[in-house]
Amino acid sequence: MFQSLRQPAVMTVTLAAAGILMVTMGIRQSFGLFIGPIDKATGMGIMSISFAMAVGQLAWGAIQPIAGACSDRWGPDRVLIAGLLILALGCAVTPFIGTGLGLTLTLGLLANIGSGAASFSTLIGAAAQRLPDHARGQASGLINAGGSFGQFVFAPLVQKLIALVGWMSTFWVLALTALLTLPLIRKLSPREHNKKTTVAAAPVASGPGLKQTLKTAMTDRSYLLLSLGFFTCGFHIAFLVTHLPGEIDLCGLPPSVASWSLALIGLANIFGSIAAGSCIARWRSKYVLALMYASRAVLILWYLMMPKTDLVFYIFAIGLGLTWLATVPPTANIVAKLFGTRYLATLFGLALFSHQIGGFLGAWLGGISLTRFGDYSWMWWADIALAVMAAIVNLPIREAKIKMQTA
Repeated sequence: MFQSLRQPAVMTVTLAAAGILMVTMGIRQSFGLFIGPIDKATGMGIMSISFAMAVGQLAWGAIQPIAGACSDRWGPDRVLIAGLLILALGCAVTPFIGTGLGLTLTLGLLANIGSGAASFSTLIGAAAQRLPDHARGQASGLINAGGSFGQFVFAPLVQKLIALVGWMSTFWVLALTALLTLPLIRKLSPREHNKKTTVAAAPVASGPGLKQTLKTAMTDRSYLLLSLGFFTCGFHIAFLVTHLPGEIDLCGLPPSVASWSLALIGLANIFGSIAAGSCIARWRSKYVLALMYASRAVLILWYLMMPKTDLVFYIFAIGLGLTWLATVPPTANIVAKLFGTRYLATLFGLALFSHQIGGFLGAWLGGISLTRFGDYSWMWWADIALAVMAAIVNLPIREAKIKMQTA
């Protein structure tokens, strides 16, 4: 395992990107744990807080293509510095907010714009342009696993901090953590790479400019189908990361079950992301994606039929975690196959925007479901229907067969 990443320069780039994603995703994926404490302290109401979280999902996705384009144009280091500073600011000022509008501006917009700018599109795009072809699949899997490890670490830690020092102080700890991540950016800088690396990264081919590439992508059937399937992934993840604590509370289980369920999702996705990076080197990415989405439909159906115990939630979390963000490496791989790596950050960022439109609906409609109907029943059935749809739409995607290397 990781044979293609054994060169020190390759591993340095990969681990730096994984470390940054660990922090930005770990912080962002823990926001759902604050819903109850914020509601109790401010009386904003679940719908108002859910709307702020939903706007955050949309903002995180909307910034991806913008951050990707800026990274493609001026380099990733400036984008990553800005992202981490904005994330820290959003976390630092949230405790001073007492209205739904204020929460939407701070936690919804600032924190998520910052997290999004220092996330997948910028990091995977930066790594892809600095690594050789044979290393990209496993590198994207390991980078993605960094985000999952962040969720595994941050979810129980944040829950414990909220219990010990309160939700306000916990936000300030998260802001400081974002600032402490800044030194890792140096390892992804093109200047650092040009000075120290001994790896021959794939040359950037001349070809169509960004405007023509975007025009081509927007009329490409395979790219549109890929983005449609990614929409479903965002719906699933945002609904669960925002409302799984509420679902567990409805079942009469303690908050610790919620934090450990989120942590198990992150832990399982470490293995899922690494496995996805290896699978796309052997099988076509569209089939890997179709299998992932279909498995979610089966898993949710199993959950609905089971008694709601802590063990069931832990098994459910592990099952979800195996595909949670493991869709990222095959999705990015298909984008690179369709259009090359020159504008990968921008084009993958646009696909992530589709992902986060689904995320906005998953977070927002979950809050509406709980307020209007008292539970999340119809959201689970929507999850199943969307998972089946996503599995089907990935199959017609245009993707060449894998050419297996011979010894």
